[in-house]
Amino acid sequence: MFKNFIKQNIFFVLLVVFALNLATAQEQSINKKFPKNIIVMIGDGMGRNHITSTNYYFYGKDSAQAYEKFPVQLFMSTYPAVIEDNTKYSLKYDSEYFWAEFENPKDGFTDSAPAATAMSTGSKTYGGSIGMDLNKQPLVHSSQIAKKSGKSIGVVTSVPLSHATPAGFIAHKESRKQYSDIAQEMIDSDADVIIGAGHPDYDNSNQKFDTSKYEYVGGTTYWEKLKKGYNGWTLIQTKQDFEKYQTGNTPKRIIGAIQVNSTLQQERKGDDKAEPYKCQRNANVPDLRVITNVALNVLDNNPNGFFVMIEGGAIDWASHANQTGRMIEETIDFNQAVDAVVKWVETNSNWDETLLIITADHETGYITGPKENDQNPLTNPIVNNGKGNIPGMKWNSNNHTNSLVPFFAKGAGSELFYLFADETDMIRGKYINNTEIAIAIKLLLNYSK
Repeated sequence: MFKNFIKQNIFFVLLVVFALNLATAQEQSINKKFPKNIIVMIGDGMGRNHITSTNYYFYGKDSAQAYEKFPVQLFMSTYPAVIEDNTKYSLKYDSEYFWAEFENPKDGFTDSAPAATAMSTGSKTYGGSIGMDLNKQPLVHSSQIAKKSGKSIGVVTSVPLSHATPAGFIAHKESRKQYSDIAQEMIDSDADVIIGAGHPDYDNSNQKFDTSKYEYVGGTTYWEKLKKGYNGWTLIQTKQDFEKYQTGNTPKRIIGAIQVNSTLQQERKGDDKAEPYKCQRNANVPDLRVITNVALNVLDNNPNGFFVMIEGGAIDWASHANQTGRMIEETIDFNQAVDAVVKWVETNSNWDETLLIITADHETGYITGPKENDQNPLTNPIVNNGKGNIPGMKWNSNNHTNSLVPFFAKGAGSELFYLFADETDMIRGKYINNTEIAIAIKLLLNYSK
């Protein structure tokens, strides 16, 4: 009942929350809690054990990331409303069920499309949906609300720019597989920044295709129009251009098509089961940190602030393939992008005007410690084998799970998420629902229908 009250009385509840936290504050102080900038960073497929494994490899210790020191640290449920193929699962997160049997986490999981839609719009939906409700009608994205309030908006990803997660924050399509249609809608949208892979002329090792593939950029006509400045877009493609626009003056709108087809690094040639960085990386491709810097440098031109979603998308791809080395590489890249955002906030903004959220859309790969058939992190933890050594861990699936994923937040309005953490997991503790990211952001944007 209290949750329904929150959702139905948006602006009033926000004032109540702030009043509780700042009982003696004046109205001016309360207003400062409305963020000028909102940054949502999503490690696609990144569960708690992905973070721990990467920490052990890179640092030789856990709790090594900036976000692991954020004041708001919770978990988040991710289940969809309806599975795309109508598989009959109980679509919820049930703590007792989840931990009771080893196979149970494999039931009722989401894909990235409804997960992104839930985080962007506040509504659960069916598998494969991009910004559409259960009746296949368009939902309102947080980015649309931010735009109407005068902010700039953008999406950034290390996988194709029209893939499920970036699409799920901008577009409205019945199926995530409608890549060309999704790209066209994104290009025709009010976005100010769109950056990702999906270049039509390059393969996953930054080599020219024999025959170009245009589906991720909206087809040949849209690609040719983009090259001519369609809709005011400045198209950038080379590593040098991305590096140039990290600082200094920028075009008003940037669409970046990085010169790889699917992922920045994860699908490059070489031994994909090798340890991290043992296989030669694509040299002429910017990393997620660089393209994140570009996005921030464009978006912060707006004195009203901005909303941006930044995705480390290939954590998921490596996890589907159970590639330990490349999963660690991709998680490191994501963590370094987070560090770049934190540096930007502390150099160009501040935590009183910027909200930063770090989370995942779901867990992929069902990573546990090395024991068989034990998903409990208390009895089967990831084993620290020291810095530079693959930790003791085990892949138990090549698909998603219904696991709770970690959630971290810092900055303006971040304390609001504690209000939504009204459910408790027997192992992970307090958690929110993924829809409550959008609900909180709509509160903070002073939005009501």
